[in-house]
Amino acid sequence: MTPHGTRAGEDAEDLDVEEVLALVRNSNGNQPPDPAGRGEADSPRTPYRPDASHRPDASQRPEARHHATPWPEARSIAARTARSAARATRRAPVSAPLEAALGLTLAAPLDALTDLPSFDTSAMDGWAVAGPAPWDVRDEGVLAGHATQAPLTDGEAVRIATGARIPPDTTAVLRSEHGRTDANGRLYATREIAPGQDIRPRGQECRTGDQLLPVGTLVTPAVLGLAAAAGYDTVDAVPRPRAEVLVLGDELLGEGLPHDGLIRDALGPMLPPWLRALGAEVTAVRRVRDDADVLHRAITTSDADVIVTTGGTAAGPVDHVHPTLRRIGADLLVDGVQVRPGHPMLLARTTESQHLVGLPGNPLAAVSALLTLAEPLLRTLAARPAPEPYTWPLRDAVQGHPYDTRLVPVALRGDEAIPLHYNGPAMLRGIAAADALAVVPPGGARPGQEAELLDLPWASAGIGVCFT
Repeated sequence: MTPHGTRAGEDAEDLDVEEVLALVRNSNGNQPPDPAGRGEADSPRTPYRPDASHRPDASQRPEARHHATPWPEARSIAARTARSAARATRRAPVSAPLEAALGLTLAAPLDALTDLPSFDTSAMDGWAVAGPAPWDVRDEGVLAGHATQAPLTDGEAVRIATGARIPPDTTAVLRSEHGRTDANGRLYATREIAPGQDIRPRGQECRTGDQLLPVGTLVTPAVLGLAAAAGYDTVDAVPRPRAEVLVLGDELLGEGLPHDGLIRDALGPMLPPWLRALGAEVTAVRRVRDDADVLHRAITTSDADVIVTTGGTAAGPVDHVHPTLRRIGADLLVDGVQVRPGHPMLLARTTESQHLVGLPGNPLAAVSALLTLAEPLLRTLAARPAPEPYTWPLRDAVQGHPYDTRLVPVALRGDEAIPLHYNGPAMLRGIAAADALAVVPPGGARPGQEAELLDLPWASAGIGVCFT
């Protein structure tokens, strides 16, 4: 997406790519021992620190909203804790085959392994000619991929294809449309040609050892092409953070129509491709029933870098996420965010190297939490550069929350962002038609007001468009 108008403010706590990559480069590949004694309820973990808003009946008090974390600060906390995890784990770079490297971040410079091109080549279909016209044309032409022909002599030409090796002593390449032959088969130029014309000389693009791309470069399709052209079969890259999704709730159906108080699980199909678009390797999607012991076992046996749970983050009778985090001694970093939808989201550090992102159960609220907490966490762990913040003018007024930020689905049409209907916490109809989410400050926004936008993976022009 091409930024429009005003740049949004840079986050001083955003990803330091070089810092994360330095940790990866210095890695010896060994994981530190788990100081938390995974799976033991009485392990010496960092103490769980519940937010004050989770005291009994706190949600009913007017002051409860002030204990939630402001939206920009929550995103900064997620990025900072990811850097801490990177320091703790020091994961070794991976040698990724080109076909598996899309979306990774280079952990070593991409240096040219050969000159590009590695020999003088023809830039056009036509004739390789030597000396001045007219030229006698050899019977056999030169095709790409064929061995070098004998040198040309002055007054001699040979048919040549684009990409073919230039015969020694060639003066220039005469394009097919710029040459004619007479009745005797002699070749003439229909316009003046200069020495070296339409010849790509060896090393024109780079010489062996030149740095083509630095550490920290995101591997895009174009990077894959450049790496292949430069002779690479694999690239050294930062490994993807491993994510596991735990879908909580007895009321969820995996197929068929909703019935008898049961509803379809919308987050199970939606989250894995979205997490992959954010840079994660999704190792599993597990259904977890509303049972505290089952949830405890699922969390404490997971070896993922990031656990993503859906639902259970409030204080209802079957909301077991907070009690489970207390039970395992997790460090609660964010407990509620001043954003709508998605206020009861959370971020916890379950071990030195593992985090849990608790998404609300309502689908659009879960999307809000995903972009608020999971995106900066996963992006930082994957050493991806932060997207450039930008703003776009809103076509219509957007009603705001008195105290909280709102994330509103918008469609981008021309030079305007059009707020979409069906933007309630439980709705996906708006986000399914959206290009971005507009960040609406407390109090709302008027028509024409510039709003910061969060691009959606399928709508952005970057690597996020690739979900695999």
